[in-house]
Amino acid sequence: MNQPAAAQPKVSLAQSSPTVGTFRERDGALEWSGRQETVRIEPWGPDAVRVRARLGGPVLDGLPGALLDPPPAQDATARIGDGGARLTVGALTVEVDGEGLVRFVRTEDRTELLAEERAHFWWPGPRLYTAVGGGHHRLEQRFAAYEGERLYGLGQHQHGRLDQKGLVVDLVQRNAEVSVPVLVSSRGYTLLWNNPAIGRVELAGNGTRWVADSARQIDYWITAGTPADGQRAYSAVTGRSPMLPEWAAGFWQCKLRYRTQDELLDVAREYKRRGLPLSAIVCDFFHWTHLGEWKFDPKEWPDPAAMVRELEELGVKLVVSVWPSVSPLSENHPLMEQRGYFIGTQYGPMAHADWPDKEVDSTVQVAFYDATNPEAREFVWSRVRDNYLAPYGITAFWLDACEPELKPGFPENLRYWAGPGLEVGNLYPRENARTFHEGLRARGEEVITLNRSAWAGSQRYGAALWSGDIGTDFATLRRQIAAGLNTALSGIPWWNTDIGGFHGGDPDDPAYREVMIRWFQFGALSPLMRLHGFRDPGMPLGPEMTGGPNEVWSYGEAAGPILQRYLRLRERLKPYVLKVMREAHEEGLPVMRPLFLEFPDDQAAWSVDDAYLFGRDLLVAPVLTAGATARTTYLPSGARWTDGWTGATYEGGTAVTVDAPLDRIPLFLRDGALLPIAE
Repeated sequence: MNQPAAAQPKVSLAQSSPTVGTFRERDGALEWSGRQETVRIEPWGPDAVRVRARLGGPVLDGLPGALLDPPPAQDATARIGDGGARLTVGALTVEVDGEGLVRFVRTEDRTELLAEERAHFWWPGPRLYTAVGGGHHRLEQRFAAYEGERLYGLGQHQHGRLDQKGLVVDLVQRNAEVSVPVLVSSRGYTLLWNNPAIGRVELAGNGTRWVADSARQIDYWITAGTPADGQRAYSAVTGRSPMLPEWAAGFWQCKLRYRTQDELLDVAREYKRRGLPLSAIVCDFFHWTHLGEWKFDPKEWPDPAAMVRELEELGVKLVVSVWPSVSPLSENHPLMEQRGYFIGTQYGPMAHADWPDKEVDSTVQVAFYDATNPEAREFVWSRVRDNYLAPYGITAFWLDACEPELKPGFPENLRYWAGPGLEVGNLYPRENARTFHEGLRARGEEVITLNRSAWAGSQRYGAALWSGDIGTDFATLRRQIAAGLNTALSGIPWWNTDIGGFHGGDPDDPAYREVMIRWFQFGALSPLMRLHGFRDPGMPLGPEMTGGPNEVWSYGEAAGPILQRYLRLRERLKPYVLKVMREAHEEGLPVMRPLFLEFPDDQAAWSVDDAYLFGRDLLVAPVLTAGATARTTYLPSGARWTDGWTGATYEGGTAVTVDAPLDRIPLFLRDGALLPIAE
């Protein structure tokens, strides 16, 4: 039933043409319409609503996004009258005035969580639609800024900031820059920008602005509650991660790259000869015949069945690199092009990147399969299944370059099955992970893929994220703490870095050995533990390339025993790791947690960006500077903390300084928790 705003609001002369719209309640949702714009607010999970706004007609269903459909059923109350309307869903109440301005408040005490804000007293308002043609608009959504607010999440970035208030963050996928548009606020709300369009978010002192360069409607989701409440609610509506396979909780060995079957097996055998724990080893890129054939080159990998069989006997899982790109030399290229399985372009040729391939002296122009196309996903999986899984039982895959890694990256020129590049470009890495999730699930297999990029909802497809091709120094290591914590708050619990960084690093350099030791300690206390990198001396990019040695014994007689110590620590902690992984699977709580997730009432905990909780019971304070032999860290109030190495106890709510010699990462146990830290 349509109802006009009952009372005409008082209007300033500055607002020469106010829009007093019409309210209606329909199917449990509240709608406001005015000046050809429709705003629809509907319950979407506990204490949460979804807001959609469109110019020129009713809101559209079925557009690409992250939210599972339909939402969980919720009790909600809508009231219309007094010049406005109100929708209450548990702890969250949404107020809409006669002119369509939206405000979110706590139901309990009506304190404001977040409110739309006009850009100007006359024009534009809080929502701006600038036509770009074809029914698409450049969209802007503005909210107020608040003194003292802290903002977290937004995926994985290398700016080194945990609190991102004051930053402008691009919403686009790049190597080491992963866009997951979720914000967690210290004011008590979590917000998802449910739009895979290319754009940006501006977290400025005079307001927050979300921008989509080209899309058909505004779409976001918001819930009220603590950060932990927000993680539970967000994961409920976007999907929770599967349970981590037990083997994946152990140590993964990798380097760029093992060139042959014998090289890879020799490394696995040496780990076992030395009695060192090893759960997985990675067969990296260029193991293929041609890029996009997704099969072993028999010249370098003559007997994959025997290799997999021996690794299984050693208790080691083989992980194989699969790229989404297809060389024109690939046997699959003609058929995929004919069937329209590649990402298209609006102008110019189909090719999207130049890349080396076997049997040619120069690079070739490669295409990328369109992971948003269900038929293309099915075809790629059929090749992976027939060439890796069916003959050899390989079920673990490394999904590299899945942004996708275009050269150059012009999303406005791309045409996907799901829509124009500007509208859906951020969706790609999630849909690429979906290819493998759906294929493995159909075979009754466990699912984990290691991905270089992700988007909202990637976790429901078993996607683990790593921090991309990063540097190899202490400054880069320091930035990974914030990167991992913001990833965790973006709904992705499975995360890791290349231990030691990616670009270079000389195993014979004492300075780099120190970086490696400290990074290895951090890696042992990360959700996933994986050693990787392109160590010196490297080689030019190409099918014959490899890097220097990158095994735990590669770093000298002094460093090696320390690295081995943390391999064994990780092995002892595996039961705890799997317990925390089950919390991620069942509740949506991350493995790597900022201190405020467990201690939201401790204001000091909100500013700690160099330490974190690993699950509920273990506080980790990595050493992040060269030459350090002591570490000062804050211990949250409301708990008693025990030094995991010395047994010393501390009351929370204060900073403590502890010894941190080269072989020790400071670890603190919460409230008497018993974990096997010391050998």
